[in-house]
Amino acid sequence: MIEPLESTGMVLLGTAAALAVFHALVGVDHSLPFVVLARARGWTLRRTLAITTLCGLGHVASSVLIGGLGAAAGLTLDSLVWVEGARGELAAALLISFGLTYAAWAGWRRFRCQPHSHLHAHADSTVHNHRHEHAGEHVHPHETGPGLTPWALFLIFVFGPCEPLIPLMVVPAMAGTWVMLAAVIAVFSLLTVGTMVAAVTLGYYGLHRLGSAGLEHHGDALAGLAIAASGGAVLFLGL
Repeated sequence: MIEPLESTGMVLLGTAAALAVFHALVGVDHSLPFVVLARARGWTLRRTLAITTLCGLGHVASSVLIGGLGAAAGLTLDSLVWVEGARGELAAALLISFGLTYAAWAGWRRFRCQPHSHLHAHADSTVHNHRHEHAGEHVHPHETGPGLTPWALFLIFVFGPCEPLIPLMVVPAMAGTWVMLAAVIAVFSLLTVGTMVAAVTLGYYGLHRLGSAGLEHHGDALAGLAIAASGGAVLFLGL
């Protein structure tokens, strides 16, 4: 009896590992928002990976919590999968809204800071251009404090589900093998967050190698549109 149980456990853990890596790599929303925001906001790699890790942990923890509460309440697997699906659509919609709002804010800030000129006529018939900006102070693209952007991402990722995790949790939970349940959660969590960190690191360096042409003035707007596009890929393409 021990060997079949061990064999089933190894298959379950292997499946958890494969699904964790696959869903974190294929889901563009697991890496793209961090990469483009890091480039636009001037985040260091260390800060970017810290934010990525925090969001990844919140992303997994919310599904573990819902799975545990659902099991305690006696909900069926179909019910839990439906809940996760609804959460997924909500998270994608929030990501689209966040991206479009961020791009609109960037456009408005860019417009406010755009230098322009007015004609001024003096009593002696002298006419000259006076060039100025509406913004009262220099706006620097880099954040000096914690800012709201990382926390907005964190909340979106907490709403976002790990759809493959719930079915993986059900098997050991129904069998009452709590050690295996903990192992499945640990493997899935570590590889999900680890894959996110690896993908963001590659994207971070890759985007920096492309140079900064066009990003200095339009980086925030492009970042917002890219985030909205990643949310759209999740919502409409199922990525």
